[in-house]
Amino acid sequence: MTLLLFKIRPFRVRASRIAIAHFHIQSQGGFRLFPDRAAITNQEAWFVKVVATLFVRSHCLDACLGYLCGKLTPLIAFEVIKRFNNPKVGLNFLEFSRLNLSVTHSFSTYSLLMRSLCQMGFHDLVKVVFDHMKSDGYLPDSTLLRFLLTSFVQAGKFNLAKKLLAEIQSQEVRISSFVYNNLLNELVRRNQVHEALCLFEEHLASHSPADTWTFNILIRGLCRVGEVDRAFEFFNDMESFGCLPDIVTYNTLINGLCRVNELDRGHKLLKEVQSRNDCSPDVVTYTSVISGFCKPGKMEEASVLFDEMIRSGIKPNVFTFNVLIDGFGKIGDMDAAEAVREKMVSFGCLPDVVTFTSLIDGYCRSGQVYLGLKIWDAMKAMGVPPNVYTYAILINALCKENRLHEARDFLRQLKFSNVVPKPFVYNPVIDGFCKAGNVDEANLIVMEMEEKRCNPDKITFNILIIGHCMKGRMNEAIDIFSKMVAIGCAPDSITINSLVSCLLKAGMPSVAFRIMQTSSEDISSLSSFRNAIPLRLKTDIPVAA
Repeated sequence: MTLLLFKIRPFRVRASRIAIAHFHIQSQGGFRLFPDRAAITNQEAWFVKVVATLFVRSHCLDACLGYLCGKLTPLIAFEVIKRFNNPKVGLNFLEFSRLNLSVTHSFSTYSLLMRSLCQMGFHDLVKVVFDHMKSDGYLPDSTLLRFLLTSFVQAGKFNLAKKLLAEIQSQEVRISSFVYNNLLNELVRRNQVHEALCLFEEHLASHSPADTWTFNILIRGLCRVGEVDRAFEFFNDMESFGCLPDIVTYNTLINGLCRVNELDRGHKLLKEVQSRNDCSPDVVTYTSVISGFCKPGKMEEASVLFDEMIRSGIKPNVFTFNVLIDGFGKIGDMDAAEAVREKMVSFGCLPDVVTFTSLIDGYCRSGQVYLGLKIWDAMKAMGVPPNVYTYAILINALCKENRLHEARDFLRQLKFSNVVPKPFVYNPVIDGFCKAGNVDEANLIVMEMEEKRCNPDKITFNILIIGHCMKGRMNEAIDIFSKMVAIGCAPDSITINSLVSCLLKAGMPSVAFRIMQTSSEDISSLSSFRNAIPLRLKTDIPVAA
């Protein structure tokens, strides 16, 4: 009989009824009402499995509505939806159970469903769940609201975030500044600064939940995109919102001023902080101004400020020392840079990869590559792994001294390292071998480059095209050009002019015309090309016979 029930389709409904009746007999003690997210009994777990299975075969569940009414509690509904592992199916079940079984779902069910929809990328369906949730008498708490808003922004659905905020506010629910600030911070982190400003003007300014953190986020965003003057407008408006600037506000503004080379204003703002009673400058304040002076090489002013910081009892950190070492290295004062490194150790700050890279850069700039190599050895001996810029600086310096084989050795080390390379690391070596006529080695380096998942850039292609042209390997140059276009790396005038000139000199005008035609944006450029052919034959670019 059991086998017949499962094999013969018409008896499926009867089997379902037997199962549900059995559950009814075994659970006379009743369910716990609204035991939100509580553990369920074995009988309840069994019933969850039955309902979930039947719902997937929706024609079976429709036939059992009479048995389910009154037995599908919010807890069971939550467990059923969780069992689906598919928020769209869960939404269908939620709507079915609300309509046909009059189930009032729990807050946990709505929270689970909306979170799952966001995680699966179904953000547009969240509004449907929200409407059901609202009709059942619930609104998102701060934790859920923060998750939803952040998820919308991360998915590029800023309009959905604004609609949700408007919906919550229409219920006369006051949203905490903590929720708003998390949303603003996420927008700024994703460089959507103007969207953050729009949100502030539409919601925060009118409902006034802003605090100092709110303004710090907006000021940071504006400084990041270089709109420092507008950041000061928000700074000046803080008092009207009942907010006072703190040291984070001042540090953000000072850093913003120094980044746009307004050093005098940054230094003046530092002095303003020093004169205040409610906050004092810290190491970040001083380091920002010191860094500002170091970038244009104003090392005397930077050193004076550094000494002032020490006298004030503020201990410098590794960032402070690194900007000083980098500044002295860029002006070629390596004695001063080494003195800062010694002082760094005396303050208990260990040199890091930035410290060593700045010293290597300084020695290479001053033509003392051998000392840069010694720093490299010291860094390795201390167990400090190099980064992509450490490699790039040394490789470029070695190539400038025509020490190609040593530079090539560094590329081999890079090949077996965990460093994620960039094209600018390889380009000097590729250029060096191409100019030396060894394009085969240059091609091998490009292969290694691609093995490290570093795609050639426009400079790489230009070097290779010219290098192959100079060797008379025109077909390979054309292939490289074709690959360049195929991967979406748009050739510039240098690429086109170099290749076309070499093709003309090699007696391949039809190919040159075809490349020019492919690269031309309008017919007028083709006409100018036709007129220029005789002149281009006089190009000085050498081509090997």
